[in-house]
Amino acid sequence: MRILKLYFLIGLLALVYSCKQSNTPTSELATSKTVISPQSDVYLVVLGTVQDAGSPHIACSKACCVSLFSEPDPLRKVVSLGIIDTNSQQSFLFEATPDISTQLKQLKQFSGRNQELPNGIFLTHAHIGHYTGLQYLGKEATNADRVPVYAMPKMQDFLERNGPWDQLVTRKNIVLRPLQNKETITLSPQLSVTPFVVPHRDEYSETVGYRIEGPNKRVLFVPDIDKWSKWETSIIDAVKSVDYAFIDATFYDGEELNTRDISEIPHPFVIESMALFKGLPSEERKKIHFIHFNHTNALLDKQSKASEKVITNGFNIATIHQVLSL
Repeated sequence: MRILKLYFLIGLLALVYSCKQSNTPTSELATSKTVISPQSDVYLVVLGTVQDAGSPHIACSKACCVSLFSEPDPLRKVVSLGIIDTNSQQSFLFEATPDISTQLKQLKQFSGRNQELPNGIFLTHAHIGHYTGLQYLGKEATNADRVPVYAMPKMQDFLERNGPWDQLVTRKNIVLRPLQNKETITLSPQLSVTPFVVPHRDEYSETVGYRIEGPNKRVLFVPDIDKWSKWETSIIDAVKSVDYAFIDATFYDGEELNTRDISEIPHPFVIESMALFKGLPSEERKKIHFIHFNHTNALLDKQSKASEKVITNGFNIATIHQVLSL
């Protein structure tokens, strides 16, 4: 165990050094107090926090994007979590994003292992930021060998019946592992995952969140959902049942979008979520980590008034390369 933790620290130092060498803006990895050495054998790493289309966003001419086209921020990756189990020597990726190449390399560095690909990938749904990274497991790229991909029934059917995803299946680049609503998958003696269906735009598949359980801590992961009131489960009860909750914060409020019909993309606004949770004790509010930020969301700027308000109210803003022991 000491050797594995030594590997982790070496990998973390290497990642910090590589960020400094690339002349990036001030690195959250190097400065965030939430980046810690894991205190248990199972831990979570935040590998991305941005909404599906990333930041800068295609065709965006707003101030939030303009400078990023010429000077990209390498820390702005599409939403993804990594889970590492040092005892069973396994790692798992949640979401196959367009940034999967760098996210898998970071997962490898954090785990301290030589294995390039994870022991499994868990998908939430068939929107572009959450599954299209699977293409890099195919013949034109990694040409992977039987990477387990965990998917709900409609998601599995979508991948099996539509190109180019069906080629990944027939060539055995991936092996689909079926999930069922609220049925727990045991990944090791210390790690289990339970999917649960949430309401969202389900054009091609159902949408799920995940409950991830380590030996000591439990995590709620709901990056995409319609308004909380549409869910049959109380989000307040769901937060109370876990130790960390990474939840949909696509938009801070409705004012940031002036070119789209907000009714067509009914995510819970951050201001709505904070109002809903304001009556919770501070120990419950601090469990909440807002994630999945649209390119217009002021929470991408840690110095913004919106970010200050979130922190002042006792909540957290998910940060890339954040490490949490489970």
